Amino acid sequence: MSRNAQSFNDLEPLRRVDTCTLANAIERFNVRPRNEGFTSGSAICRFPNRPPIVGHAVTGRIRTYMPPIAGKCYYDHIEWWQYLASVPPPRVVVLQDFDNRPGFGALFGAIHARICRALDCVAYVTNGAVRDLDAIEPLGFQLFAGSVSVSHAYAHVVGFGEAVEIEGLQIEPGDILHGDRHGILSVPPELVEKLPAVAEQIRSEEQELFALTESPGFSVDALGAKLRQFAERQQCR
Repeated sequence: MSRNAQSFNDLEPLRRVDTCTLANAIERFNVRPRNEGFTSGSAICRFPNRPPIVGHAVTGRIRTYMPPIAGKCYYDHIEWWQYLASVPPPRVVVLQDFDNRPGFGALFGAIHARICRALDCVAYVTNGAVRDLDAIEPLGFQLFAGSVSVSHAYAHVVGFGEAVEIEGLQIEPGDILHGDRHGILSVPPELVEKLPAVAEQIRSEEQELFALTESPGFSVDALGAKLRQFAERQQCR
């Protein structure tokens, strides 16, 4: 088991937090710069009404435009599936399409979604393409992708188990990823147990602020006092 690995029970509380709130909670620990740790490009959540997902990254690289050097393009490579099964569940499959034309074809469709779901995967993340959206949506499996394609073309896995990059986010095998309609966020493993409580505190503060904006006594002075109160609470953590 990797040093980042957490059990289903450890990660479940994070699944009840939206990604924006979780990002705010991570910021309060000052463990990384605020311009790191999340996707910032076009890996779009394809089923935005679904709840957040969380799991360990299963990383690989694919090509789709040209045929593979050896073997069939789509179903071969049992070693890939063996590697996937070695990563602790829940799992998030992360495949970087590093063709000159990323997303020309789609490796991931209904067949891969069903196999991955059976192997305790909860989502697929790629800068490339996906297909079979109508067939995948009822499965409860989430997709984050740069585009969609009608064909898998020459899609094939060319490597796995190494670091990849998806829309500005560096992802190592076993990293904890959290995602929803806003994108993908990398979760520092040492914060997993602490983040739900901080996220709840942030929600509470937001509700206080929302209530203030709706109150008859709302003013710039009242707003300033409330914001100073929030700042003092954060300093006392």
